[in-house]
This record gives sequence, C-alpha cells and structure tokens, in this order.
Amino acid sequence: MDSTSAARRRINAIHSHLVTSSRSSPLLLSSNPTAGEFYLDNGYSVVLPEKLSTGKWHVYRSARSPFKLVSRFPDHPDIATLHDNFEHAVHDFRDYKYLGTRVRVDGTVGDYKWMTYGEVGTARTALGSGLVHHGITTGSSVGIYFINRPEWLIVDQACASYSYVSVPLYDTLGPDAVKFIVNHANVQAIFCVAETLNSLLSGLSEMPSVRLVVVVGGLNESLPSLPPSAGVKVVSYSVLLNQGRSNPQPFCPPKPDDVATLCYTSGTTGTPKGVVLTHANLIANVAGSSFSVKFFSSDIYISYLPLAHIYERANQILAVYFGVAVGFYQGDNMKLLDDLAALRPTVFSSVPRLYNRIYDGITNAVKTSGGLKERLFNAAYNAKKQALLTGKSASPIWDRLVFNKIKDRLGGRVRFMTSGASPLSPEVLEFLKICFGGRVSEGYGMTETSCVISGMDEGDNLTGHVGSPNPACEVKLVDVPEMNYTSADEPHPRGEICVRGPIIFRGYYKDEVQTREVIDEDGWLHTGDIGLWLPGGRLKIIDRKKNIFKLAQGEYIAPEKIENVYAKCRFVGQCFIYGDSFNSSLVAVVSVDPDVLKSWAASEGIKGELRELCNNPRVKAAVLSDMDAVGRESQLRGFEFAKAVTLVLEPFTLENGLLTPTFKIKRPQAKEYFAEAITNMYKELAASDPTANKAL
Repeated sequence: MDSTSAARRRINAIHSHLVTSSRSSPLLLSSNPTAGEFYLDNGYSVVLPEKLSTGKWHVYRSARSPFKLVSRFPDHPDIATLHDNFEHAVHDFRDYKYLGTRVRVDGTVGDYKWMTYGEVGTARTALGSGLVHHGITTGSSVGIYFINRPEWLIVDQACASYSYVSVPLYDTLGPDAVKFIVNHANVQAIFCVAETLNSLLSGLSEMPSVRLVVVVGGLNESLPSLPPSAGVKVVSYSVLLNQGRSNPQPFCPPKPDDVATLCYTSGTTGTPKGVVLTHANLIANVAGSSFSVKFFSSDIYISYLPLAHIYERANQILAVYFGVAVGFYQGDNMKLLDDLAALRPTVFSSVPRLYNRIYDGITNAVKTSGGLKERLFNAAYNAKKQALLTGKSASPIWDRLVFNKIKDRLGGRVRFMTSGASPLSPEVLEFLKICFGGRVSEGYGMTETSCVISGMDEGDNLTGHVGSPNPACEVKLVDVPEMNYTSADEPHPRGEICVRGPIIFRGYYKDEVQTREVIDEDGWLHTGDIGLWLPGGRLKIIDRKKNIFKLAQGEYIAPEKIENVYAKCRFVGQCFIYGDSFNSSLVAVVSVDPDVLKSWAASEGIKGELRELCNNPRVKAAVLSDMDAVGRESQLRGFEFAKAVTLVLEPFTLENGLLTPTFKIKRPQAKEYFAEAITNMYKELAASDPTANKAL
C-alpha cells in the first residue's frame, strides 16, 4: 500500500509540476508556479523520475507528449504496420504522384515520369502475388540488392503487405558482406539488377537458402537459365509482375510485432550485425517524428541517400503517410545537381558531407568573386542573419539580388532541409538557413532505435545540438566515471545517452550476447554516445564511449583493428588512428621504429638527425606508402586508410599517459596530446585537395 501511495504522490507531483503553455511560444510546457517544491527550466523536454516510487528525476521526454510515449500517429491510430500505412496512402492519395524517375530518350535524360499511389499499390499486389506463386512462404526474408529506384520501394511495400521480411543488401560493408547477410538472414528471394546478376550467380552455390532471383531492368530472354539441380529460378521483374497478375493472392497483413526488416550494420568484430526492426518499431518512430516534421501531399522529395540505411528508410515511411511525391536520382552523385534542377524538390534530406560541400562551394565562389559581389553577399547575409536572430522577416530584396541564385542550386523550391548521420557544424547549419530561407533541422538517431532519437524543434534558433527527444522515446544520461562524465557535472549534466521506448529494436538477429551488451534489464538501449543536456531540454553529442566512431560520410571506424594492421608496417613502432564525424578521412600518428628509420634513410641518402627525419616530407611519404601497401594486403576498405601521417620519436607509454596498464591507447588523452598534429594534418589534406576531406 505504501509503495502505491508513494507512486500516486509522484504522479500527482509530476502533473502539478507542469502546465501546458497557452502563450504563442515555441516552448510547449512551462513550470507551474504554484508547485514550489519542483523546478523546471526545460521548454522542449520535461524531466521525470525513472521509477515512480524511488529514484532520481533524470529521464527526459518530449514536451509534446510527456505522460505517454507515442506509438501510433495521433490522427490515424489505426495505422499499426507498414502495410496499414501504405493502404492509408493508396486510399487517400490514389491519383497523386508517388514514384518518379527520369526518362531517357535517345541517350538523353529528360523529365520525370511518375507512377501514382494507386499504380504503385497495384504493382505491389502483383509483386507480392508473384512471390507467393513461386512458393516463397510467409515470414521469409527477401533481399533487395540495388540502389534507390522505384522498384526498391515497390518490393518493400510488397514485403509489408504479404508478411515478408525485407533485407537490404549492399557492398560497402565489405566484399563478402552480401554472401554473409544472405546466409545469416536465410534469404529466399533476391531482387537485383542486370549489373550485379553475374556476381550474384557466381556465389549462389555458397548461398543455399536462395530459391528465386528477380532481375530488375533485364529482359527475360537474355537471362541465364540455371539447371534444375541448382534449385534456383531466375526471372525478370516484368515476368514476375505478370505471373502475379495472372495468379492474384489476397494480402497476408502482418501484426505490429512481426519483423518488418533486418538492417545490417557494420560490427566491431568484422561481421555485420542484423538489427531486427518490427512494424511497431518503425511506425512508432515515424509517428513520433511527425509531431515536429510535417510534410504535405504537395511536397516533392528527392531520394538519393541509401535506402539500405535507416535514415532514408524512415523518411520514406513518413513520405507515404503524408502522400509525398518521391523522385529518384539517376544513380550518379556527380549528376545530383542536374536531377535537383529537373525535379525541383521542396524537401531535401542530406548528410553533413554534402552540406559542407555546398557551403565550401558557395563561400569559395564569394571569395574569388571579390569586390562588389563579395560586399553585396556579405551585406545580404548579415541582414538575413540579424532578422533570423530577432525573429523578423528580412527584406525580400536580398533574396532577389543574392539568395535566389543560390536556392536554384537545389531546384529553387526547397522549404525544409534535414541533416543526420553525423554532426553538422553550427556555422554550416546557420549558413543553410540564411541562404536557402527554409527550415533546417538536425537530428540524431541510429538503426537500433528505428531512426530518430531526437530532433531540433521548429522555432528553435539555437544551433550546436540535436534537439529534444522524439515523443516516441525517453532519454537519460548515465554516468561514465572512467571518462569523468557525470550527472552532477556543471554547468550541464553529462553521461552516456540511453534510450527506451517502442522504437527500440528487438535485438541483433541470432546474437543474444551482443544484444545483452547494449540493452539492459530495464529496457534501456546504451548508445555508446556521450551527451549533455543544454537549457531547454536540448541534447548535445560530445563524445563516444566505445572505441568506435563515425566519419563524416557515416562510415563506422574501429580504430584498433586498423592500428593492428599498420603495426605490421616496418617503420611503425606504435600507431594512433584518429578520425571524427566532421571529417571524411582518417589520419595517423606513428611512433617510429628508430633503427628501421635510420637504416632506410641511410640507404636512400637522406641525412639528418632522427627528429629531422620525422619532419622530412620524403620520409613521411615513404612511411605512408608502406602503410598503404600493408593496408591493401590486409584488405582494409577505402575509408579505413590513413590519408596523412605524423611521425614522432617518443613512444606511447604509461608514463606519458598515453597507455592503459594493459597497454591499450588512451584515446581521449592521445587526442589531446596530439591535438596540434591532428589539426595540422587535416589542414594539409584540405590544402592539397579542398574537396578530398569533405567530398560527396
């Protein structure tokens, strides 16, 4: 009885602690001045106790839904699965444009040609019926092995309506990743394109689960026919559609807790990990995001971010809910600007790597123009910046004179830009707001949380953070004493970001051990990211707990693996690999083997003391070349190669604070110790090729 009444007292305290804001303010809740016992300074988040009867008040939720975590769309609580979501779109937006691709006429790429929601719904039914016709049973895994194109989403919708599990397949996880994923997920049908067919067929003998290969864009008569003993049929996409139309099958709708997709991400051990996401997971995440991200059926979205990744996948689910038209790029990043000019999207989602490239391109053009043009740009920029800070509207003359030309680079109609995958620098985010004139929102998430954990709220002009929690989850920071991060830190609480709610994945497929490593007994997912709470309940990412990090393009790096490879290099005594999410390249600090270096220099006729040799450009180039050779031999992936090196004589030791007692590198200390060298290497990389470190 005591614990029940204690819980009730705390619930009453929470309710009296908060009142809904009635002012026309971006802050959704404010503190109740009569609840003197409690204090709230957060406008975008609310702070609640972790347990009702005992425990600290340190769990943050969105102020948009403080007392209940969102699991369904508030306006459509009947949408519980991806099938429901698409059926809603087919019903409400049947004759609206949905999927568009550019038509090639006489070798020239022309305008976009569109399929409506109704037409895609019909194709989805035929495709699902075709899979049933070929004996692919409910619950089977279906692989999708090509880049973004309409068929990707049509296959995905068919999987949802006929209770198949979609499994994106892609090469960037390493040469053997596709084979590993197909076998691990027990994939029975694979959709591929003609270009990847031969490599797929050559490895079929090592993928015994595969029964059907469907080739998109290939002619059926030109496809190879495999002997019956192979047990695999190869058909074209168009033939499968016809087979489905001739043999229509009723939907086999999934339940909310059924698995919707297996998304494989890079693992620290070298083999990809299969993230199990249910229909309920994905609907909850997107429903939560819809509180602050509003699309319209008049919107046009360009799809070029990889559909194999959760960021683009979640965007597509949200697009379906709102009836958005989705135009696909040609498949070549170098032609993306041409596609943008043809499509003229209103919504543009990207990653810092491309936004940095846009920023660099415009600022360099302004500097080189000089004179009157440069002064005009600066005057326009400062006027709009001042208006942004004061909440006023800048004179439209600045858009006419300066910014409309910049807006035209993305087609001229973009009203909303999102950024994810890695941090966007505050200066670039501000630059995008001013130059493009629309809303720019940065978010934070991961595959294991079905995408968004937090996002910037509309009307929030503070930069340098990733916003407040998604209304579909709650977030807390857990002390990491070994890194000196605690909830008692001043001026802001700091710790490892932990997330809980209906967006949390079911686990890693067939890997209970790694699942238990990240989800604790109370259901909290430990992200490995270190964050702090800014005023207003905004989350800021400041560090990584684990020795794994992301580069600017979103690729995960396990530095110890790379250091172990480079340790085989004859010049290397010890090696420290550094990278971060603001740069797309790795750099290395190498403590050299003095005897090897001295001997090599003498054989090459290079004179000088060892310290001089370490600074000699020719010596550095030779060491980097040797490291490259060792890296190639060990089959490092392209982004895992160090692009610059600093040579030092001093070894990493316990005494100088760079090693742990078990002789592992202390990364935060090494980063600080070699901060100047790291900065100089990135400056050298930028000077030698301004696009190399921040290229698309």
